[in-house]
Amino acid sequence: MRTAVFLDRDGVINRAVVKDGKPYPPQSLGEIEILPGVAEAIRSFTAAGFLVVVVSNQPDVARGTQSREAVESMNRHLGSELGIEHFQVCYHDDSDNCHCRKPKPGLLTDAAALLGIDLPGSVLVGDRWRDISAGKAAGCRTIWIDRGYLERQPEDFDLRAASLLDASRWILAGEDQIKRGQT
Repeated sequence: MRTAVFLDRDGVINRAVVKDGKPYPPQSLGEIEILPGVAEAIRSFTAAGFLVVVVSNQPDVARGTQSREAVESMNRHLGSELGIEHFQVCYHDDSDNCHCRKPKPGLLTDAAALLGIDLPGSVLVGDRWRDISAGKAAGCRTIWIDRGYLERQPEDFDLRAASLLDASRWILAGEDQIKRGQT
């Protein structure tokens, strides 16, 4: 089985659009801005043998304010620019009560079944409580990128980081660093 680094998309890989302290996804390919250090972090994960898998809620599709094709176009662009091959996306809203919408672990467990991933040996990096809760529910270690959003904060995570590049240094330094919760 392989180990993976699961990454949320908006706010971890690319800049989220922040309005009134709350993050939102970009609405078009033209709004995609890859965050500093992301390409380096992903190259490091790949070189170390981790499978990189993006796990992303995109409820605006269910809400009718975003097209699935626009989301897939942004994912193709990020995949091409960053060398990411695997995207697991939930297009549902909370009211759909699906198994894949974070904070439920379905995106991670589906990826694990499809790609042969060892969840306890894997790490999820996210910027919202839903990400961290999904990672914990799937049995992964979790790293919260604290963007200072004015919303509910995660209550239980293994490490707090300022960016994906910071998180990558701890992931690559080994499990002992993460278990000690150092930042």
